[in-house]
Amino acid sequence: MKNEPKKLIRFDWAIKYLLRDKANFDVLEGFLGALLEEDDLKVIELLSEEGEQIEENDKFNRVDLLVKDSLDRKIIIEVQTTRESDYLERLVFGTSKSVIEHAGIGKSYKNIHKVISVSILFFNLGRGEDYLYHGKTEFIGMNDGKPLLIRRKEKKAANGDRSFQFVDKNVFPEYYLIRVEKYQNIVRKRIDEWIYMFKNNEVKEGSEAKNIDKAEEKLAFLNMNTNQKKAYMRFIVDLEREKDILETARREGKQEGRQEGRQEGAYEKAIEMACKLRKMGVLSNEQIAEATGLSVQEINDLICD
Repeated sequence: MKNEPKKLIRFDWAIKYLLRDKANFDVLEGFLGALLEEDDLKVIELLSEEGEQIEENDKFNRVDLLVKDSLDRKIIIEVQTTRESDYLERLVFGTSKSVIEHAGIGKSYKNIHKVISVSILFFNLGRGEDYLYHGKTEFIGMNDGKPLLIRRKEKKAANGDRSFQFVDKNVFPEYYLIRVEKYQNIVRKRIDEWIYMFKNNEVKEGSEAKNIDKAEEKLAFLNMNTNQKKAYMRFIVDLEREKDILETARREGKQEGRQEGRQEGAYEKAIEMACKLRKMGVLSNEQIAEATGLSVQEINDLICD
């Protein structure tokens, strides 16, 4: 009889709590190394977080984890469980803010560091069937279609001798989007073993990705102490409550805005519900229109207190 896989805690809770401990950096190194395809990736330290959560209603505007690796890159890791309006714009803001904060005001531009943004999404963002996307800035010739290669000269020391070498210069932020719900539980490469864990809260039997065995050990629910277990259960309850509030709002919107239509009083109720959904900041205008029965144009023109 085969041993059943250990049930693991959700990765978003682990990032907020357990993986902030330096003793657990090996889990982060395994995940990021598989994603970036770098076997020797090392997490050096946690950096001060951008958009640090101050109020409960500000929970959608924060970075879950910001780390510095052995190549002096800043890596932003975010886990998003519900849809958020203007999510891509927030990613651009987050990377830009990280560049500014860690370069130092008034210092030379050469102090600007590479920033990599990693989003683990538990909803379907945009159209597309893939579950893993990579975005970066490239300069492409408008006539020959070839990329512009920019290099810089770096010192190289070997056996006490100093020399110079030219390496590709790439300072622009890069983005990775992991759409967990689109993943079909098929393992083709090392990062798939981690995404399988994100989706199923367990490590797939036979997984060989670096340090994923450490994740199975350190993220096991049974291995947590009593206080950690209590905190985790509160997190799960709060998460389900948020989902229930959103689903209830959708149902009420459909009943009040779509079924009653434009009858007396129903239109005002649909407007009120649309304002509530907009303030929640998790649905697009198209989704709010679908939930309330209003048109997209009406949602665009909506003025809420």
